[in-house]
Amino acid sequence: MAVVDDVEPQAVYRDDGGVLVVSLAGRWSVGRAPRLEALTSELSERVGGVRQARLDLSEIERLDTLGAYLLDQVKQAGEAKGVAIELVSRRPEHAVLLREVERNVTDYEPPIRPIGLVTILVDIGQAVIRFGRDLAGGAVFLGEVMAGCVSALFGPRRFRGPSLINQIELIAFNGAPIIILISFLVGCIVAQQGIFQLQRFGATAFVVNLTGILVLRELSVLLTSIMVAGRSGSAFTAEIGSMKMREEIDALRVMGLDPIEVLVVPRILALIISLPILTFISAMSGLIGAGLVSWLYGGIGLDTYLERLKSVITWQHFAVGLIKAPFMAFVIGLIASIEGLAVKGSAESLGHQVTASVVKAIFMVIVVDGLFAMFFASIRM
Repeated sequence: MAVVDDVEPQAVYRDDGGVLVVSLAGRWSVGRAPRLEALTSELSERVGGVRQARLDLSEIERLDTLGAYLLDQVKQAGEAKGVAIELVSRRPEHAVLLREVERNVTDYEPPIRPIGLVTILVDIGQAVIRFGRDLAGGAVFLGEVMAGCVSALFGPRRFRGPSLINQIELIAFNGAPIIILISFLVGCIVAQQGIFQLQRFGATAFVVNLTGILVLRELSVLLTSIMVAGRSGSAFTAEIGSMKMREEIDALRVMGLDPIEVLVVPRILALIISLPILTFISAMSGLIGAGLVSWLYGGIGLDTYLERLKSVITWQHFAVGLIKAPFMAFVIGLIASIEGLAVKGSAESLGHQVTASVVKAIFMVIVVDGLFAMFFASIRM
């Protein structure tokens, strides 16, 4: 074949007693990538039509990883067709590079594990171990957060007031519209379904009892906590995780600042302050939505709705929802911060930790709500 220049990759073919001998020359390096791809395609076609071939690399001036990889691909493709291919060279460095490429490029197929009782028990055991480690790590981190809060309490100059105000604005003020909308719609849906079911027994008026107690005790705080976990919790994890990836947290430590005091404490305190406010707003929106649907579907006038609501609702119903809110906020902030600080140096790790933060926070919110339900039932509140 025609020679372009003394460094351009070349291949000269000849027949040696039924063996296809290919003498390779030039620079087989990344700088000649387009030419190498065309040449190796031609090599694969020519080699695939014989029973035995020998590729002589002795005249190659420069061979890097790309060139070795392409030659290894030619060899693998030929052997897959039943062709015996030999790579020879007078330079020992070529053999070393080809051996390393073949060792590291070979596709690894993990063994298929049969699904059985032992496999299921192993998976359960690993999940329990991971849960235990997360629990222990959370306890340690909780201690660090409490130490940071005490430090900020006894050293007001170290407390980041502007950061706290900014986080309250992001959580409460910017999050209020979506909380109002969702709570209003859920209140409408609960009232509508309650009316349809209670009409069968001629007890439509009891929809006020149903929606009032359910919204104030459970729905408002649960909806708000889940929305905050998905909105603000994921944002906290992404912000702290991005800072971890860019080594900004390490820079804070180098400057003598505690990342817990600077990043975690203001966010958790902002959540503890904002979530009860949003819970109250959510409760009011849910009751307004329920009142509107009661008027449209159940024929319950606004005056009747308010009077019955006042006779049914007591201060305990308000207190139950508001008491849960700070604890749920603390759990959300704790999990979001732990997952943010667990981010490694890749975007994949950031996405994984953000997902884990939202899932764990929502799960723990429901667990905390269940624990409070049992506690309030035991004290008859």
